[in-house]
Amino acid sequence: MKALTATGRPDFSVAFAEVEQPRPRPNEALVKVEAFSVNRGETFKLEDPAADWRPGKDVAGLVVQAAADGSGPAACTRVLGHPSSAGWAEYVAVPTDALAELPESLGSVRAAALPLAGLTALRLLRAAGPVTGRRLLLTGASGGVGHYVTELAAAAGAEVTVVVASEERGRRLVELGAAEVVHEVAAATGPYDLVLESTGGANLPLALARLARRGTLIWFGQASRTPATLDFFDFFAGPESATVRHFHYADSDVPDGKDLATLVRLVTAGRLTPEIGRVAPWTQTAAVLADLRDRRIRGKAVLTLTAS
Repeated sequence: MKALTATGRPDFSVAFAEVEQPRPRPNEALVKVEAFSVNRGETFKLEDPAADWRPGKDVAGLVVQAAADGSGPAACTRVLGHPSSAGWAEYVAVPTDALAELPESLGSVRAAALPLAGLTALRLLRAAGPVTGRRLLLTGASGGVGHYVTELAAAAGAEVTVVVASEERGRRLVELGAAEVVHEVAAATGPYDLVLESTGGANLPLALARLARRGTLIWFGQASRTPATLDFFDFFAGPESATVRHFHYADSDVPDGKDLATLVRLVTAGRLTPEIGRVAPWTQTAAVLADLRDRRIRGKAVLTLTAS
């Protein structure tokens, strides 16, 4: 079968290769991939790929072989999946607890935009606790996670301020429920009960300074790829006794499949909107990765598989 594999240096991209079709473990279903989405984090991993690693964590498609242990969806079921890797291929083996069934009303392109970004947003807000009536600052809000967090938090009653460079993206986030848009962290007034910080570098201490006393800052990314430095004494300038928490979406007690089913339900009910900035055939994956790395795509990028 055809699959996309990491090329390594100097382009840090992908190329097509012929690989063996997966042999599912007893608890895995074999899925024929119809669409997959790519994430900026995957572009970073392509810079130093492990020898046996193939990219791909967000897929939508059709079960062509049900799990041998009887778990999960039956053959011919349309599904959304979140494998640990190797999803940018014609077929992928996915653990059944990382699959959710898709209704006919939700197509593969929109579904494929959900897994990593949607799981991150859902679990980030779960970690934050009740947000109704709370002032929330979200940095790096222009990507897929930012859109989902904004829509879910605003619907839950939070007063959301988003930090986004693009005026166009800012307008869209207002449509999704954002109360205020600023174009740099320094322009956010605060104080905020909750800060969700995804950029790191100089922005993290700036965001912390806008946190209310005993507030919570959840650090869930470092898109700037620049380390952050915090000064203990800065807390006395306002965010006394604040909590700074590290967050990783995969550290969850809820199985991926259960949370994927929640995301599917929210989308089909019109309560969550996949923001897709680019749809292209998977033959254009390398070009899409370059645009994603250089921030020329806002929202999610989805690649579709066509008959060869």
